[in-house]
Amino acid sequence: MGYKYGQEGSNDIVNNPNTSYQTNLGRRVKSLITVGRVVDIILDSSHEDYSTYGEAGIGLIKYQLIDAVPRKVGNLSAAAIPLFSNIKTYPLINEVVYMISLPTILTQEQFGANTLYYFPPINVFNNNYLNALPSALNPNTTSSPSEQKTYQEVDLGSNLIITNTTQSINLGKTFPIIDNIHPLKAFEGDVIYEGRFGHSTRYGSTVSGSSNNWSSTGSNGDPITIIRNGQGQVDTPFNWDRITEDINRDDASIYFTSTQNIPINVSSINDYFSYPDGKKPITPNQYAGKQIILNSGRLIFNTTQDHLLLSSAKSINLNAVENVNIDSPNTTIQSKKVYLGSKNATEPVLLGDSTISTLNSLIDNLNEFLLVCSTLTSTAPGTLIAPLNLASNQLSIQLKLIQGNLEKLKSDTVKTV
Repeated sequence: MGYKYGQEGSNDIVNNPNTSYQTNLGRRVKSLITVGRVVDIILDSSHEDYSTYGEAGIGLIKYQLIDAVPRKVGNLSAAAIPLFSNIKTYPLINEVVYMISLPTILTQEQFGANTLYYFPPINVFNNNYLNALPSALNPNTTSSPSEQKTYQEVDLGSNLIITNTTQSINLGKTFPIIDNIHPLKAFEGDVIYEGRFGHSTRYGSTVSGSSNNWSSTGSNGDPITIIRNGQGQVDTPFNWDRITEDINRDDASIYFTSTQNIPINVSSINDYFSYPDGKKPITPNQYAGKQIILNSGRLIFNTTQDHLLLSSAKSINLNAVENVNIDSPNTTIQSKKVYLGSKNATEPVLLGDSTISTLNSLIDNLNEFLLVCSTLTSTAPGTLIAPLNLASNQLSIQLKLIQGNLEKLKSDTVKTV
């Protein structure tokens, strides 16, 4: 009898679980899938087998088959390559992977030519940091009892405690044992991607009544995206305890919110004194709504070809614990009003060139007057000194003109205290 395909075949499997179709299909799938323990991996040109495989061999693993009964001698020369081309999740030595036999580049020339492709490491300990499972025939004799878990104990849900004493497990050349990396706690509907070293991306939402720190406002299902690099200090001794992101402890974070309030502790605690009453921004740890928060030890915004533009529907606030410095060949501030020293500044600054021109005019007129005075000679008492009278009248006229122009020296734009 021939095989049945589509819905008819599916119904046959459900209604007749012992059909030859299911039996043959199961055998076929089983023949394609292999389980192996990684014993070596090519990551760069320093590997001894790089000269054989070249760049095409990056990510290639050598493995030892895992049988029902572990064997001391496995096929150490067998190799497999990553299944996914765009997502790189390379296993550590002693981690376990599923492998599947699929067509290779030679299939078009040689019918039936297949090669093994491996999936990401099997989640043996349900831990994002480390899932190494050394051969049971070579136990880690220097590990603590909490690290020496049997296959049966793991299957029953026993947790693996990773400590710095696990150094005798071969994980590779540089991979460190870090005993405080915790997996993230998931909430309904979350999609989470986690690296091994405390970095992660969460596509989550508001979850009312939950233990996370972003669900105090909004409604269930309001989206939030959290990108984190570097887990902060966690107050728990058990590395299997699941945690949530903490913007105030994690090394670097980006939060994309919709309705959430994020309890961030900003470095510069300020009451926004420069703003008029009634127009002050909501403080960062009180705001709830659409925003992007970047938080880290240092932030750099840099452009390599064009402008850096900051645009705001309301105001742009610069707030620092120490100073706000501007270093530039030219600095231009174009504004209707500029207040220096206080939002309540009332004293206009003086226009430099106009002030100098006015003072020069005053000095020139005074010098002319003094010159006339210095050349006068005595006359009979009661006789008018004509040159002095003329010079005095001219100086008086000039002083009145200067006095009339004084108001024009004040800036209409810049005020100071």
